[in-house]
Amino acid sequence: MTINFNASSKIAVIAALLMFSICAFAQSAKVKSVRLWDKREYTRAVLELTETAEYKVFSLENPSRLVLDIKGARTLKMLSAGAKGVVSGIRSGQTESGQLRIVFDLNESVRPKTFMLTPGGTRKFSLVLDLYPQSSSSVATAMPSAPVGKSPREVVIAIDAGHGGIDPGAIGPKGTYEKSVTLAVARALGNRINNEPGMKAFLVRDSDDYIALDQRYESAREAKADLFISIHADAFTLASVRGSSVFILSQRGASNEAAGYLADRENRSDLVGGVSLNDKDSSLAAVLLDLSLGATLEASSVAADSVLKSLGKFGKTHKRYIERANFVVLRSPDVPSMLIETGFISNPEEEKNLNSAKHRGRLADAILDGVRAYFYAAPPPGTWIAKHARSKQHTVGAGETLSEIASRHGTSVSRIRAANNLADDIVRTGATLKIPTDS
Repeated sequence: MTINFNASSKIAVIAALLMFSICAFAQSAKVKSVRLWDKREYTRAVLELTETAEYKVFSLENPSRLVLDIKGARTLKMLSAGAKGVVSGIRSGQTESGQLRIVFDLNESVRPKTFMLTPGGTRKFSLVLDLYPQSSSSVATAMPSAPVGKSPREVVIAIDAGHGGIDPGAIGPKGTYEKSVTLAVARALGNRINNEPGMKAFLVRDSDDYIALDQRYESAREAKADLFISIHADAFTLASVRGSSVFILSQRGASNEAAGYLADRENRSDLVGGVSLNDKDSSLAAVLLDLSLGATLEASSVAADSVLKSLGKFGKTHKRYIERANFVVLRSPDVPSMLIETGFISNPEEEKNLNSAKHRGRLADAILDGVRAYFYAAPPPGTWIAKHARSKQHTVGAGETLSEIASRHGTSVSRIRAANNLADDIVRTGATLKIPTDS
């Protein structure tokens, strides 16, 4: 049978094909997973999608629920996540109109803030929902505050002694185990922090035990740490290499060959405990996504810079700048984190120093000085330090915006403008700004 098309019928067929393509595209989005994070002032839900998609959210009461409808989407598997923050459970299903409906069961009413992220680096298409309790005073606030009627809280510093148990870490020329040195330094630092007003130490390990790398930063999160410090004393191929270093997470890998060697070595140590890293890809992608959303990585940089400057006053540093590497222990999504190489145990002189209690004490003092300077420059609201710290100041760096400065110090743009009598949001590099505090 032969079918003849005239011009109008051809146009109709083309239009139909285009509509079919558009519909197919709109229905191609799939939700691969959903993850929850309790970020103290709000709960974050991150959905990983295969495509971008149109969506809408609305709230229901009695009981409190948040409904998310994603146009033309479907799930690859049943969506589930443990209860976190204001979310007590998650349900999903398809509506008659072909939408994917995800229902978040809530402990209380929330004010949602949502945005879609497109791929970048290890990040996939992601839909982010930040759920702020109605009882919260401000959606813009993402920092913990002291409960009404209670004393200001102490800042918590998680100290992670590298390696341990069946993983000895690096071994010095005289047979010194890195795991022993790091534990001794961690204990010395913890004692000094606990004697510091307004501070409290949390030791990730306080014995010769092996702890998987991801469990280290997760335990710091469970302790609601304000800062995570991983202590190491690594080796290098050349015995002459010496000096302390401070690392933060790099989303693009190591910053130089030495950092690459160290990062690979530390990451491989997770296999010593019989734990495979192969199943961490999706989790890592989600963590890096969360890091890219907030100020965590920027806060890590500020804290690490403060500690590096203090270490530079104490002794030789391997580099004069913060190094960046893809260490597993630095992948906490919401706790500023750094890794300190206290020295190279492969260097005979530094091995000797690291075996000295006096040297370790001075090293712990230098780290504490940097930590103290960091928290007093930008104390978390609701803490003892925020109440007792003197009025803060900030010198504007090249390329910094007022919103970035406000985010770093846990305040708002409007409060900084008011404190400095600014008519607009324009700030000049090198200018000194007064930073309002809650005290």
